[in-house]
Amino acid sequence: MPRALLLTGDAAEELDTMYPYYRVQEGGWDVDVSSRTMRDVQLVIHEFDPNSDAYVEKNGRKLPVDVPWAEVDVERYDALIIPGGRAPEWIRVDADVRRITEHFFARNLPIALVCHGAQVPAVYGLLKGRKTACFPPITGDMENAGATVIDAPDVVDGNLVSCRGWPDMPQFGRAMMEVFSKSVNSASA
Repeated sequence: MPRALLLTGDAAEELDTMYPYYRVQEGGWDVDVSSRTMRDVQLVIHEFDPNSDAYVEKNGRKLPVDVPWAEVDVERYDALIIPGGRAPEWIRVDADVRRITEHFFARNLPIALVCHGAQVPAVYGLLKGRKTACFPPITGDMENAGATVIDAPDVVDGNLVSCRGWPDMPQFGRAMMEVFSKSVNSASA
C-alpha cells in the first residue's frame, strides 16, 4: 500500500490538514503525520471576518503524530503533503524538515502543497522555475523564490500539486490523487 507523509506542526490550518489527510486514505493510501515531537499537533481554524482586514484564528482539533521529524525514514514514503496555516513559517527552519522536503524534490516524488505550505520548499530554493498556487498574500514571496504563481485551485507542475487554500479542496483533492496515483502506477509498471 502506498504511504504519504504529512509534514506539519502547531498552527497548521485544520481544513488544509484534515482534508488531504482523509482524502489520501480514501484513495487507498496510508498516511503518517510528522511533527517536531510526538505531542499532538494543535490545529487552527482560519475564518474570514468582514470586520477584519486579515483572517481570524481560533483553536481547532488536535492531530495525533505518528513520527517526529528526526526519525522520519524518507525511503518509507511515496508522497509528501505540506498543509498551510501558520505552521509552515516556523517548521521550515528545522534541519529535518529541510532533509525530508529536499528528498521528495530530488527524487521527483509527488508533493502536495496547500496554501502557505509552499513556504517550506520556497525557502530552500526548491520552487525556482516551478509553477505553484499559494495563499494570495504570499505570492510575492513565491515569486522572489523563483516560482511562477498560478491563481487556480489545482495547479499541477509535474510531481508538484498545489492550491490556494481550503476553499480549493474539491478541485485540489482530485488533482492531488491523480498526481499521487500516476506516480505509484508508473513506479509499479
